Amino acid sequence: MADVAVRVDGLSKRYALGTGAYTYGRLTESLSNALRRPFRHTERTADPEDRHIWALRGVSFQVVQGEAVGIIGRNGAGKTTLLKVLSRITDPTEGLVRIRGRVGSLLEVGVGFHSELTGRENIFLNGAILGMRRAEIVRKLDEIVAFAEVERFLDTPVKRYSSGMYVRLAFAVAAHLEPNVLLVDEVLAVGDIDFQRKCLGKMHDVAQGGRTVLFVSHQLAAVNRLCDRALWLHQGQVRALGSREEVVSAYLNFGDQAMGQRTWGGDEPMPGSQGLGLRRVTVLSDGVSGPTVDIRKPFRIEIEYELDRRHRGLRIGFTLYADDGTAVFTALDRHGLNEDEGAEPREPGTYVSSCEIPGDFLNEGHYTLTVVGDIPYVMALLAVEGAIGFEVVKTGGVAGAHPHRWPGVTLPALQWHVDRKEETPVGTAGDVGARR
Repeated sequence: MADVAVRVDGLSKRYALGTGAYTYGRLTESLSNALRRPFRHTERTADPEDRHIWALRGVSFQVVQGEAVGIIGRNGAGKTTLLKVLSRITDPTEGLVRIRGRVGSLLEVGVGFHSELTGRENIFLNGAILGMRRAEIVRKLDEIVAFAEVERFLDTPVKRYSSGMYVRLAFAVAAHLEPNVLLVDEVLAVGDIDFQRKCLGKMHDVAQGGRTVLFVSHQLAAVNRLCDRALWLHQGQVRALGSREEVVSAYLNFGDQAMGQRTWGGDEPMPGSQGLGLRRVTVLSDGVSGPTVDIRKPFRIEIEYELDRRHRGLRIGFTLYADDGTAVFTALDRHGLNEDEGAEPREPGTYVSSCEIPGDFLNEGHYTLTVVGDIPYVMALLAVEGAIGFEVVKTGGVAGAHPHRWPGVTLPALQWHVDRKEETPVGTAGDVGARR
């Protein structure tokens, strides 16, 4: 049996809620609590259990040496709390954690950096915090600097770095620690696309080198590419643990109360904030909602929502995901980024934003929608992951009667032209040149 690198048994973590939850704090917090005390007799007495929240509850799993495991789940599911417990940043309330070997963690990029120190000095400082010996840092210094692409700025204080440079340097130090177990929390959400590819490649190298990786990410396609297995956390508990394909697919399909249509406002409250409430999401093919779409026919996505106040600059849309977590595209009902660009303010009332997707575009397979709403650069109002799902069924078209699924998330019917090129007649300039 393979060696177990990480063993978690019955892990639970409870946090206290409210301003009076802690018996110590900063001076300003103590003064604030003292001022509140005379008014607390008017507060409703809560049940003791209501004053706490379980971020993790009874979590148990094992990870063998050399395995890469992706940890997925919605916001607030307990993913980051789990990594903090594994990193010994916080102690568990209940349960045991056993980790074999040195742990390297990248939970918040740049933690341990000092803004007044140079990049070089911060490499040595952060490396020491992460457990690297000085000789090890010296040996890896050139490799770290090259990976971070900060050679010209190595002796410049990091307070003058751009956010991208800062993140690259922080990741480079943590990634070159050569730990037995590497814990990574959503690092691919930062940096440009080239840096994200480098991060993914580096973590792949770590996993292929026989070390263990626990990777938290909302980028499910990255989880599919990097990880062997996936762990799905839901409300602080393990909902699924298994092959990456099966767990990612189950996660994306979770919450699909009705394939092709879902409504809110009855027993299930409408999601949204700031006066926006999502009422219905529907997939319509030939004017009828249903769980399947003919691969050759266009279909429409309708998003119905209510506003109880005036919104200026609002935009509604969705991100379409394939079954493996790949984001196919994002569509929004307003493309301008400025409040005054391309749309009138939306007064209180009920609205339907609809978008038509052409036929012969998506490949066959299962797809899910994440519905979003925001005011650009101001606030996010709505985000419903896996709002609905639907199936694109092959009935002909580009793939014809081919028995297997063609690769890719799209299968467009593109226009092609095939022209026969005329042959060069005998006695051309090339022949003349040869005779010379």
